[in-house]
Amino acid sequence: MNTLIPVEYYSAVYFNILLAFVLLVRGQAAGTELFDQQNLSTKRVVGIVFLFFVILFMGTRPISFTFADMAVYALEFKDYANGAPLNTDKEIVFGVFMKFCSGIMSAEVFFLLCAFLYVYPLYLASKKLFKDYWFYSLFILVISFSFWAYGTNGIRNGLATSLFIYALSRDKKWMTLAFIALSVSIHTSLIIPTIAYVISLFNKNLKPYLLAWFIAIPLSFAMGSFWENFFLGLGLIEEDRVIGYFSDDESYLDNIVAIKVGFRWDFLLYSAIGVFAGYYYIFRKKFEDVFYHRLFAIYLMCNTLWILVIRANFSNRFAYLSWFLLGLLVIYPLIKVKMFKQQHVLIGRIMLLYFAFTYVLNFVLGK
Repeated sequence: MNTLIPVEYYSAVYFNILLAFVLLVRGQAAGTELFDQQNLSTKRVVGIVFLFFVILFMGTRPISFTFADMAVYALEFKDYANGAPLNTDKEIVFGVFMKFCSGIMSAEVFFLLCAFLYVYPLYLASKKLFKDYWFYSLFILVISFSFWAYGTNGIRNGLATSLFIYALSRDKKWMTLAFIALSVSIHTSLIIPTIAYVISLFNKNLKPYLLAWFIAIPLSFAMGSFWENFFLGLGLIEEDRVIGYFSDDESYLDNIVAIKVGFRWDFLLYSAIGVFAGYYYIFRKKFEDVFYHRLFAIYLMCNTLWILVIRANFSNRFAYLSWFLLGLLVIYPLIKVKMFKQQHVLIGRIMLLYFAFTYVLNFVLGK
């Protein structure tokens, strides 16, 4: 456990170290060509250092309620270590994993292992999708707005989304389906992108998804409570806490400070980055790639669902069911094909602007 950095400053230090990495990448992009061998050699070294930094810094954070649900996980881990029976009220796979770990390791090692399982599948997926250019994919995923929160707070959700990305990167269909099933068994909410994935297999026309996204905005603005009650009634996510997402009952907000509710225009603007990127690359630049088209379809469907319940407490947790794909939507075509003059410079600028949202909301504003 890292005791050198006071827990109240831990996240702030992390985001400022990320800022240093972003500025390094931005500066290096201005001096080399994207497809130059020197650039690849540099990125391999920087990438490995970055990978180890993220896993170790995230995994050795102090166990504290500063990281919200982390402390709850720690209490559950302690109960298992003391011989408590398996909790079958939640997803059984994660419960079995935690109970097994409680018998052979400390809580500190458990959280380090969780950080590894959160970050390393993204590295493997990036290697599979982009070969020698894996750094750019991993980097933009890590500097995304909610990445830190889902590695330190919403740990199960974070693990599940990383496995989902890993699943999408597999060539063999059975592996894709197996890891998607595993992600759902870790956090039931992944059933939403799973359904979107299945729909995308049968309907490859992106225009209806895009149209639905735009229509969802006025529908949510005019009929927000209706959609919240409707989706809650479907029971897609069978957790007590979900009721709190849609409820005005303050008992569900214990230990939570400065919760923002209402129509989140800031989050909608952030989501629009993915919509604009996908639309621009596919419809304006005519980028043809089966994986990217499917990724865009999944993002649109999941984000449309979130827009309909945008007023709900903790609606960012629903937004993350699409946001975890956002970095890939932004960077994927720029690594795959030559589109622009000085493309590496453009990538550096995009990384800086993309991280600016993360830095402002997580460090400058603190929420």
